[in-house]
Amino acid sequence: MIRLKNVTKCFGRIRAVDGINLNIDSGRIFGLLGPNGAGKTTTIRIMLGIIKPDTGEIRLGISKNKNIYRHLGYLPEERGLYQKVRLKDILVFFGKLRGLSSSEACEMTNYWLDRFGLIDYSAKKVEELSKGNQQKVQFIIAVMHKPEILILDEPFMGLDPVNQILLKEIIQEFKRDDKTVVLSTHQMDQVEKLCDEICLIDKGNVILTGKLVDIKKKYRINKIVVDFESDIDEVKAKGLKILKNVKLEGNRLTGNYDESMNIKDIIYNLATLGELVHFQVLEPSLEDIFIKAVSGSES
Repeated sequence: MIRLKNVTKCFGRIRAVDGINLNIDSGRIFGLLGPNGAGKTTTIRIMLGIIKPDTGEIRLGISKNKNIYRHLGYLPEERGLYQKVRLKDILVFFGKLRGLSSSEACEMTNYWLDRFGLIDYSAKKVEELSKGNQQKVQFIIAVMHKPEILILDEPFMGLDPVNQILLKEIIQEFKRDDKTVVLSTHQMDQVEKLCDEICLIDKGNVILTGKLVDIKKKYRINKIVVDFESDIDEVKAKGLKILKNVKLEGNRLTGNYDESMNIKDIIYNLATLGELVHFQVLEPSLEDIFIKAVSGSES
């Protein structure tokens, strides 16, 4: 659990974070989004205690009798590893730094190296690894001590599709284990697949926040796409009063409907044109919502 209340942070005359309020519950994957320079990284560093806010309160759902920093996992956007150190040694080192005993650090190192297919590289120096494998090592360092709170900044950067899938599986495991996961990325498709809730910030302000499903409803476009078994009559299709902006391409029809319309009634009316083989209510993509929300905040 993470709570931010009226948090502000200024660097000289620049207000990087401007009165942000966030409630991030455990057992959730929370997307922290925004354009470059929006204040995401500053917000993350405030959560982690790397920098102190000028005003506001920060609460982390970690027991007071625990060392907070041993229960945080962080993958920074700016990657950095000790290049001259052997892979296994660097993981054991960071495991012990996070509070694991020597035996636990060795055990978890072997587990994660095996899971990421890096066992054969364990004796190699970090500088001998590919960029993709170094990225996997950074991720392992963030998760190997099983933190209560996991904060990931651009975790998919530099990874091939297979390893992106593996990362998503691990992130979802943290959710199932009732951990708190904060994900910051520009890859909107990954956010849509993973996140339960999102917060969009711009110029240090919260522009949009809430459950992803509710945000999509708010920005719904009331548009449908329908495929018929065969081509349909254009005059009849455009004569339907239930739809606006009707477009036909062969046997495919698209159009907009009024919010007051019942979907069942729309389907019933469309069935008079021919046999339906596919019907879909289109949702706005998160990228479309992102652009619209940021553009609206600037106007």
